[in-house]
Amino acid sequence: MKFADFQNIHFFWLVILIAIFWVWAYRYKQRRLEKFAERKLLTELAASFYPQREILKRILIGFVMVFSILALMRPQWGYEWQELKHQGLDILVAIDTSKSMLTEDVKPNRLKRSKLAVQDLLKKLSGDRIGLIAFAGTAFSVCPLTVDYGGFSLSLADINTQTVPEGGTDVGSAIAQALKGYEKVPNKYKAVIIITDGENLEGDPLKKAKEAKEKGIKIFCVGIGTKEGELIRVPNDQGGQEFLKDKNGNFVKSRLNEDLLQQIALTTDGVYVRASGAEFGFDVIYERLSQMEKREIKSTMEKRYHERFQWPLGVALLFLMAETLIPTRRKG
Repeated sequence: MKFADFQNIHFFWLVILIAIFWVWAYRYKQRRLEKFAERKLLTELAASFYPQREILKRILIGFVMVFSILALMRPQWGYEWQELKHQGLDILVAIDTSKSMLTEDVKPNRLKRSKLAVQDLLKKLSGDRIGLIAFAGTAFSVCPLTVDYGGFSLSLADINTQTVPEGGTDVGSAIAQALKGYEKVPNKYKAVIIITDGENLEGDPLKKAKEAKEKGIKIFCVGIGTKEGELIRVPNDQGGQEFLKDKNGNFVKSRLNEDLLQQIALTTDGVYVRASGAEFGFDVIYERLSQMEKREIKSTMEKRYHERFQWPLGVALLFLMAETLIPTRRKG
């Protein structure tokens, strides 16, 4: 036997407290009556009263409470095996980890804000598989498609601008890596979310986007940053921070490139959203994801226990009926 709602066992303490109160109230009542008259005289005055039956009624009420608590705890015994089918999407999240993602035009910076938003998206998923890709000058899979959201969160927390050793930004490499991750996944269930500032420095991302379209992959682009942009702060050898400079010694200013991201999303029938400090845009993307056809990811056999709360509840009702039928006074 098992209890489905074992937390209600705490109500037993309430039963114990009520029982103690009943004992105290009974003794207190007896002491008050003894002040009114002597015990022998009370017996004569209350000759038609059954004190033993009063005690019995209190005991029955106690049993009513005990079995009611047992019913609330939902006892279960006996089970049958039931096949449970889990349906969901396969979602790959590709996050830009280039140095431009350290820009603070979105607080605390673009990369940290992106990671926080993905964690929020993770809370909405149920049964969907999710994987993680980090990209800069190249891309690689940090976490393969999985339903282990805890493991995914650990991988997400670990990525930084040092995760991909090759500098630059190649959005096309992120799409190519997603194509590899989806090689054995049927069509209609695949989605890629690319989070970047859109400053593509290498490759041909639109060509890769067309390949994704041919394979039934929808790409949702999240552009993070502002069009005005801001200088990029990077750590220096002294443990502090300094502004990033190019080879000619000029300060590098990173701006959001929306045009490229809009074209990628349009090519694959996806959606482009711009992330701001308050609204990241994942609500719009999640709404579109929820409209996509889902597939059966896995099927498991689980025990389904039979509910037996009716039995203690029925016993409680019997005790309650018995309590109401017991008289405390003699007839006549």
